[in-house]
Amino acid sequence: MGNVFYFDWEVDLIEWLQNVAGNFGQAVSKVVTFIGGETVTLLILLVMLFCYNKEAGKRCGFTIVAANMWYPMIKNIALRVRPYMAHPDRVEALTVVEADADPMDILQQGYSFPSGHSATAVSVYGSVAREIRKKWMWWLAVTLPLLIGLSRFAVGVHYPTDVLAGWAVGLAAIVFSAVLHKKVKKEWVRSLILLAVTLPGIFWCTSRDYFTSLGLLIGMVTVYPYENRYVRFKDTRNVWAMILRLAGAFAIYAVLNNVLKMPFNKEWLNNGTLGANLIRTARYAIILFTIVGVYPRVFPLFEKIGKKGIHNSEL
Repeated sequence: MGNVFYFDWEVDLIEWLQNVAGNFGQAVSKVVTFIGGETVTLLILLVMLFCYNKEAGKRCGFTIVAANMWYPMIKNIALRVRPYMAHPDRVEALTVVEADADPMDILQQGYSFPSGHSATAVSVYGSVAREIRKKWMWWLAVTLPLLIGLSRFAVGVHYPTDVLAGWAVGLAAIVFSAVLHKKVKKEWVRSLILLAVTLPGIFWCTSRDYFTSLGLLIGMVTVYPYENRYVRFKDTRNVWAMILRLAGAFAIYAVLNNVLKMPFNKEWLNNGTLGANLIRTARYAIILFTIVGVYPRVFPLFEKIGKKGIHNSEL
């Protein structure tokens, strides 16, 4: 179930790109799409939060979560079917959102408008560029979202207008975050404001991306005050400590994401009901609280290990 609406030139452009790209072009598009995906986004955010500057990481995280709350709210209103679903005779799906699900299952693969990868890419690289403020980073903040957006309709999962709308959502998140951080000083208050703005989506959103981001936002509301009061981890420039911090965070994410699913039937978790989606929200809230509020307690140990590693390499 969904809506099919498009401009003729959009389908013509996708079809032309897929015909001329060849195997090499398709492989490049898949790589660029991966760069705009969840794994790389998580890596960049953790580098900002755990290695570069904690406060900068929090600001970037706020912007990214805002974009990732808004685009599924719009998707679940527009209900636009993906181009490869609407035009199977002309457009091929070179990659899909959920590789282990039926490519034609709209519940699993999600709706098309706007492009979540495009919105996320602008919010990630734009917010990082605002923090780093280097010319090379501004170039990346323009080039990478552009390439990621183009790759999304090159692989057949989005129309060009999906990508344009995604870029707009990402830019809106950056502006919203900048204004809110200027006007509201307390982190948990800013998170509550974003929660109040986006929580109504629970009444019409059925896609998992909304409930994932809702869990992250709830985690932000709870973990930041806790971390500020009880943990207060420090930034680091120790390369070994950086590697350990990042590796540990990914390990915790992988383990908790699987362990917290174990009490529930896999088919029920993927059935799109409100109950299943709220379990997803709770899972991601717990994961974020653990990674940002509990895990950093071992960071001082990593600093010691890092220093030993440096000393040993000098012998």
